[in-house]
Order: sequence, then structure tokens, then C-alpha cells
Amino acid sequence: MNAMRRLTDSWTLAGLTIPNRVALAPLAGIGNWFVRLQAKRYGAGLAFSEMVSSFGVHHGNEKTCTEMLRIHDDERAGGPVAIQLFGQQPDVMRSAAARVAQAGADLIDLNMGCPVPKVCKTGAGAALLSDPDTAVAVARAAREGSGLPVSVKLRSGRLDGQTDGLQLAHRLVAEAGVAAIAFHPRSAQVHHKGKPDYDLARELVRSLPAPVILSGAMSDPGAIRAAFAHTGCEAIMLARGALGNPWLFARLLGKQNREPTEREVLDELEWVMQRAAEHLGEPRAGRYMRKFYPWYVERLGGSKALQAALLKTATLDAARAVVAGMDGLPAAA
Repeated sequence: MNAMRRLTDSWTLAGLTIPNRVALAPLAGIGNWFVRLQAKRYGAGLAFSEMVSSFGVHHGNEKTCTEMLRIHDDERAGGPVAIQLFGQQPDVMRSAAARVAQAGADLIDLNMGCPVPKVCKTGAGAALLSDPDTAVAVARAAREGSGLPVSVKLRSGRLDGQTDGLQLAHRLVAEAGVAAIAFHPRSAQVHHKGKPDYDLARELVRSLPAPVILSGAMSDPGAIRAAFAHTGCEAIMLARGALGNPWLFARLLGKQNREPTEREVLDELEWVMQRAAEHLGEPRAGRYMRKFYPWYVERLGGSKALQAALLKTATLDAARAVVAGMDGLPAAA
């Protein structure tokens, strides 16, 4: 158990030194290099990439290999970088994992918990909970192909009430040499609804001979610390709770004990906009940022008028103009 551990303590994962016990979770469609770098700037000791298709990497898809596998040099200053892959064919995973190692990843994470139907219908993501033999073969292939430590992100089960994830976690460690399990103690069926079963997570922590990283409902600092203590997990990972809120990392690690000011939120939004332009070019960044704006508007008081105005913009300069004139917008409802 971790009665004496603190979130600020360092730990070791398969020989990798991780400076603290707060990580950024894989965020599908979001967790590119600058989102990971943002988390590191605010203290995250480990950051996972968005979910990347093993098939896209294997077949050399240009966008997949140049954009989704990009690792910024500054990311490494805060701790290891992990790339998450998904897929259900061991040979393809072996090839993709080798390419990810060449790209400079320190750790490979495998997604075996995504509940999205278009992923599951291929046999990947949470579908692997129902196909443990294939799951073990895929994980073994990733480790053999890359030569890197491999972790696996799991749900408790595919359907509500199932605990297949616990049995699979043990097989992955014993038979595939998986170095750690990132565990979300909700079923794939409920997605992000309902309360995570932290008692089940504690059971896994106590029985698994490998580190467990806890995920699920990580948004309130007090609740996060309570879940960390209750489960005895090695570390926690922030997912949706960190969207537009990198200050959550700082608060958990004792670097900040207050909510950000309006100026701080606006400065951080500008930083993200600049990095998006660097990553995608101005035209694409203008469209891409529309998924980010609501998260920062929430930190600014949740003005529906501000959010609506930002979502109508097509360029970064147009968004900047909206922000500059936001004092003239109607107040939050």
C-alpha cells in the first residue's frame, strides 16, 4: 500500500525513472506533442500520446507517422514520453512498435479499453477484453518489436458488472511481460458515466505483480488524492479533468494552490494556439482549435456567448479578435 507515498515522489517503471506520480492519460484525437508538453510544463512526470493506429504506422501513413508520432525535445525534460498504439494483429503491432521506438518513444502503451464502436468492431480497443489470447499476443509483439517497456490501458470489463480486465491484466504481465497496467475501473459499456470502482482497482493493485496506474474521474484534487490513497496505486493519470486545465497537475504536485486567474487562462490559450499553428500550420490550426475553446471558456466562467463566438471562427486571428473583445459579450448565463 502507499500510505507513506506522495504524488510528488519519484518511481521506476521497467528501468525508467519517473519524477512523480501524476501522468497525462492518452486522449484520443487530442494528446499530440504540444498537449503532452503542456502537461509536462505544469508538472506531469509522464505523458501518453493520443491513440495511434498500429496499421497507420505499419503502412507508413504520412499523417500518422509525421504528426502523431512527433515528439518534441522539450517533452523529455519533464520525464519519459509514451506513445499509445491500438490494433488487434500481432504482426502489424510488432512492426508498428519498432517504428515507434525509432521515433524516440521511451514507453509503448497499448489501448485495450477504448469503448468506441468503430474501434471495437475491428477487434481492437475494449474488444480485446473478450479475446485475451489475442490481447496477450499483441502485447508480446509490441514488446518484442520495440525492445521498449510496454504498458496496457484496460477497462474493468466490456459490460457493466464484468471484471474480465483483472484476469487479463494478470495474463498480460505473466505471459507477455507487460511492465505496468493503466486501469480505468469502469466498464467499456458505461464509457465515462457512473462512479469508478476504486475497490476493484485496489484489488488489482494488491494482486498484480506490476505497477498499476489509476484512471477515471480524476478532476478534483481532493478526490484524486483520496483515490490514490485508497487504491494503493503506483500513480494516477489525468484525462478529461485536465482538458483546458493543466493547472490541475500543478495543484496535485503542490506547485499551485489556487485556481488560475483570467490572465493566466488567456495566456495559456494563446500558448496552445501558437503550438497548434506550429504543429498544423495556420489554416488547419484555426479549425483544430475549435475543440479546445470550450475547455478554456469553462475556466473563464463558462460564457455561452464567448463559446459560441469562438466556435464560429475559422482562423486563429479571428479567435484572438473574439477574445480581445470578450468584455463586450453578454455575461455567462
